[in-house]
Amino acid sequence: MKRIAVVTAFAASLALGAVAAEAKLPPAPPISDAQKAAEAEKAKAAAAKDAQELGKAQDQAVANYRKNKGIAEPKEAAPAKAPAKAGKKK
Repeated sequence: MKRIAVVTAFAASLALGAVAAEAKLPPAPPISDAQKAAEAEKAKAAAAKDAQELGKAQDQAVANYRKNKGIAEPKEAAPAKAPAKAGKKK
């Protein structure tokens, strides 16, 4: 008898859960232009920060690779000299 009561209670809770799962949430309120602009600005700032952090991490990885492989740091390239102006040949 006790087992039947437990099974019945379990079946009832599953049925109630299925009905609750069918309920719909109300639609979200529309977003104003100011809110859209604020979200776009926030996303742009986050993307810029992510790009900066990615560049920093890449620089660290290159420095670590060069350190462990024994590769010297590249020297700054000297500015190329402009070729001397050739005079007119006579």
